[in-house]
Amino acid sequence: MKKNIAVIPGDGIGPEIVKEAVKVLKAIEKKYQHAFTYTEVCAGGCAIDKYGKSLPEESLQACLDSDSVLLGAVGGPKWDNVDPSIRPEKALLGIRKEMGLYANLRPAKIFPQLAAASPLRTDIVENGIDFMVVRELTGGVYFGEKKTYEVNGELYATDNMCYYEHEIKRIAHTAFQTARKRNHKVISVDKANVLDTSRLWRKVMHEVAKEYPDVELQDMLVDNTAMQIVKNPAQFDVIVTENMFGDILSDEASMITGSIGLIPSASLGESKRGMYEPIHGSAPDIAGQNIANPIGTILAAGMMLKYAFDMDEENAVIEKAVADVLSDGYRTGDIMEEGKTKLFCDEMGDKIVEYIEKA
Repeated sequence: MKKNIAVIPGDGIGPEIVKEAVKVLKAIEKKYQHAFTYTEVCAGGCAIDKYGKSLPEESLQACLDSDSVLLGAVGGPKWDNVDPSIRPEKALLGIRKEMGLYANLRPAKIFPQLAAASPLRTDIVENGIDFMVVRELTGGVYFGEKKTYEVNGELYATDNMCYYEHEIKRIAHTAFQTARKRNHKVISVDKANVLDTSRLWRKVMHEVAKEYPDVELQDMLVDNTAMQIVKNPAQFDVIVTENMFGDILSDEASMITGSIGLIPSASLGESKRGMYEPIHGSAPDIAGQNIANPIGTILAAGMMLKYAFDMDEENAVIEKAVADVLSDGYRTGDIMEEGKTKLFCDEMGDKIVEYIEKA
C-alpha cells in the first residue's frame, strides 16, 4: 500500500524521536511490503528561525497533500517572546484548522511492566488501565467569544461556551467508531445538570447512539468522571467529551499511566487523514543528548497505521514489540528502574525494530 506521510520533526527532542518512529515505520514497510514516502516539513520554532513564521505556506500545503501527518513536538523557551501570532503552537492550530481536525484521541494505557510507576494503588492498577479519551477540539469555551470590560467600576470577564449540533454529531460518530475498534462501550461526559451546552451534548449523543446499536452508551457528569478515573479506571473504554473537559480529563488520564513519555495521540477529522504525535512536548532541556524516550512517538506512528490506513495488524505488531522490549527489561532514562538495561533514544528505536523483525 502506497502512502505519503508528512513528517514534522519540529523542535527540541522532536527530530530525535521522529527519527526513531520513521525507523519503525520503515521496518513495517519491509515486513508487510508497503510503500511509504516521507516528506519532511518545517513547522514550529525552527520555521520561525528559518522563515519568520511558524507555518510557512509550503509546509501547510505538504500536510494537505499528505495521507497523514507525523509530528514530533514544537515550541520551547527560545520562542517565548515572539509575536503571539507566530508562536510555534500556532503551527499546530493552523494545521488542525486547514485539515479540519476536530477530534483528539488520546489513549490512557499502562504497560504491566511499568505498573509500579503509576501513582495509583497497586490493587487499582492490577485491574488494568486501557481507555481512550476522545476530545472535541474546535468548539466550546476555548473558541467562544471572550470579553473583559469594566462594569460598575470593576473588571468583568466572560467566556462563552458554544456548540453547534453538527459539531457534537461529528465527534459522537468519532467516539462510536473508535469504540467499535475497541470494546464497544462509550461514556459521554458532560455537565448536563448545569449547562445548556451539555444538555444539547447529551441529546445529540443519544440520537447518534441509535446508529450504533452494537455500542453501549452511558452518561457521566464530568466531576464524577474525574473521580472515577482515579478510583476505578478499568471501567472505561472510550470517554467522549467537549473541549475543556477533555483537556483536563486527558491530562489526568495521562498521569495515572506512570509516564507521559509513552503516550501517543491523534487529531482526526472527517477523512481518515490526521495528525499523530506524542503528548510530552519538546523537552528542550534534554534535546540533542540522545536520551529522550521515543516510545510515545513510535506508538503515535502505530496509531496512524491503525486509524489513518486501517492497518490494525501492523499497529498491533508495533504495540507488541514495545511491550516485549519493556518485558525484557529495556528502558530509557525516564522510566529506568534498578536491574534494568538503560538505552539511549536511538538504541530504543533499534531494539523495537529488532523485535518487529522477529515477530
